[in-house]
Amino acid sequence: MPHGRNHDLPLPFRSVVPRIPQEKPALSEKPSGPRKRPSLIDVARVAGVAPITVSRVANAQDTVRESTRKKVLDAMAKVGYQPNTAARALATGRFGTIGVITFTMATYGNARTVAATVAAAERQGYAVTLLTAPSTSQDEVHSAVARLKMQAVDGVVVIVEARLLGDEQLSLPPGIPIVVADSGGASEFCVVDSDQEGGARLATGHLLSLGHRTVWHIAGPARSFAAAARAKAWEETLRAAGVRPPRVFGGDWTTQSGYRHGKTLAADPSVTAIFAANDQMALGAMRALHEAGRAIPGEVSVVGFDDMEDSESFWPPLTTVHQNFDEIGRLCVDSLLDEIRHHTGALRTHIVPTSLVVRQSTAPPPAM
Repeated sequence: MPHGRNHDLPLPFRSVVPRIPQEKPALSEKPSGPRKRPSLIDVARVAGVAPITVSRVANAQDTVRESTRKKVLDAMAKVGYQPNTAARALATGRFGTIGVITFTMATYGNARTVAATVAAAERQGYAVTLLTAPSTSQDEVHSAVARLKMQAVDGVVVIVEARLLGDEQLSLPPGIPIVVADSGGASEFCVVDSDQEGGARLATGHLLSLGHRTVWHIAGPARSFAAAARAKAWEETLRAAGVRPPRVFGGDWTTQSGYRHGKTLAADPSVTAIFAANDQMALGAMRALHEAGRAIPGEVSVVGFDDMEDSESFWPPLTTVHQNFDEIGRLCVDSLLDEIRHHTGALRTHIVPTSLVVRQSTAPPPAM
């Protein structure tokens, strides 16, 4: 019998190599491979606009209505479209990014201004690069701007909480559009700020109109422009009413400083009205008054400044000066983009009005 062959063996002894069936791809499966990146055409189809409109939004051009821009940006997010920033920079000379420099995020005003600026930039299709400078010295400011220029930004918003180098003017390096928020006398740049003095006049005048003989003031830090402006307006309002201003209590924006000075004021029975330069110090002063058994507003009225989201939940709800941070952020971005796009060099100052929000922390003084 020849070896190596089994076809002569009876059937039960033949070796059989089973055939393994090959799986067929399910009908619902798609061939694997790199996914196609969403295109400008895809965005236009979802947004219901022409491709040229999507291109204008992607290139941060200002010829598109705000409602249309929002529709296109929403469509970009929906389909996952990412503009080619390198190509855009080559074609337009712009990067679609603005820088924001601030010296502290610890204060309510700075944090809200930064948040409002970022939101306004995003509505315009711009990204934001944020830098915090360790101090307000001129060297630190120049260094921060230089770092942002290396990170390819089209312009910079500088949010200045403190006066730079005493009473010297703010000095920033040339060659890049800059808008300054909360700066005071930086006249060589476009400036956006709240009406600090107007708000303080409203607060002080409100307390005087209720019949209080004088108004005590817990001020912000001595180096703060906003604090100085509010204290100045407080003093001028009292003098205009024929009232000699009492001693100023210097705080540092914190509830702790408000509480510390509030304890001193609460111990003086002649004190019937307090204007604190921000809501946090007002809250600290209110705690001190409560602990001393001084009724608010039955014995002492309290007014703050900022109109924090929590101010209406103080006990009693706080009368305060409202700052429109959303409008400040919008004006910072609009002013900066106007300079980026048109190079006008206009040195405008935008003062955003403040308003008094009267709640339950103020009332006429007790009958003497």
